Amino acid sequence: MKWLLLILALLSLPAWAEEPARLDLGGSSLVATGRGWGGPKPLELRLSLTKAVPYRTYLVDGPPRLIVDLKGADLGLALPQDLFGADLSPAIRWGPYGRDWARVVVELPGPYRIDSAGQRARAALSQITVALAPVAAQDFAPRPSATAALRDLPEPADVPGPPPDEAFTVVLDPGHGGFDPGALAEGESEANLVLVFSLELRAALQARGVTVEMTRTDDSFVALERRMTTARQARADLFISLHADALPEGQAAGATIYVWNPAADARAADQLTLRHDRDDLLAGADLTGHDDALAGVLMDFARTDTQPRSESFARWLTSRMSLMGIGMHDRPVQRATYSVLKSPDIPSVLLELGFISDHDDRANLLNPQWRDRMVKAVSEAVVGWARDEAARAAMLRQ
Repeated sequence: MKWLLLILALLSLPAWAEEPARLDLGGSSLVATGRGWGGPKPLELRLSLTKAVPYRTYLVDGPPRLIVDLKGADLGLALPQDLFGADLSPAIRWGPYGRDWARVVVELPGPYRIDSAGQRARAALSQITVALAPVAAQDFAPRPSATAALRDLPEPADVPGPPPDEAFTVVLDPGHGGFDPGALAEGESEANLVLVFSLELRAALQARGVTVEMTRTDDSFVALERRMTTARQARADLFISLHADALPEGQAAGATIYVWNPAADARAADQLTLRHDRDDLLAGADLTGHDDALAGVLMDFARTDTQPRSESFARWLTSRMSLMGIGMHDRPVQRATYSVLKSPDIPSVLLELGFISDHDDRANLLNPQWRDRMVKAVSEAVVGWARDEAARAAMLRQ
């Protein structure tokens, strides 16, 4: 009798109580399937699951994103950044969505269309494949609004900047200055060009509710260590160093973003502890009286948090520059050991607006219309990243 009751109970379980389909991260990927010819490349998202599931896929805007909803799927503890090819997307997120659904959100590097979507089951696995092709902005056809994708969620508020009760501070660092003009070409100096851009960017960020400090506001020289100290004293949430370097003709053109090279952390820690006062190494931590080894350990620990955040902002920035049609270097995000990137406790990037040695880049830097587009790209990246940071902090507080 007991066995009969157990069988009847199992037969009466609802469908959602079945074992969910689980993501096989090793068999999943985001890959480029062709050349971009100067623009975004065709992409293909492959999601490997332990069994076939109902799914739906569509595009939304603001920014362009691919949405894939999976019924009866459990994405478990797999991390989006561990997906093979995740660096092809400015950002990937996934997690549970409503009852018995999971949602995958892939931010796209520009406007795309869904060329095809299908599911193929074989053996103990099923693979959903979504092929995406880049299109011109006027041909992008997302769902009418974000609420169409969010379905049962309220209409999103139009938030021009970070929440007003959460101050967000950016330090802009125009490179060079004073007796150090930086790169020179055709009568123009790097120091002057990046200062003009920084002042325009400051105005745009302030209009969006962001607090902005600058390491210099005129043609004066500021030592590298002093630039970092300025950021720390301002309790900066983000540090952006701006440059427009020069290289031999034909070697480089387009905007480039640099983040810290983690492989150089040990050497950087040694240099910082030698060249800075102990109370100038980490915001909120007085290291006075502590030896170099302890200072280095604390800085390494701080970087485990700031490094991925710096890289996250770099992805936001490449996404917005792509959407604004800004020409970028073939490798738009690179790692380097520049002094202004060494801060262990402040997310930092160095943005080469272009190369003054390149005729087209130099013309862009002198063109108010181009600068306006670049200012918009950077300011939108800052505000978008700031919202992500606020959401991240709220989750940590829970």
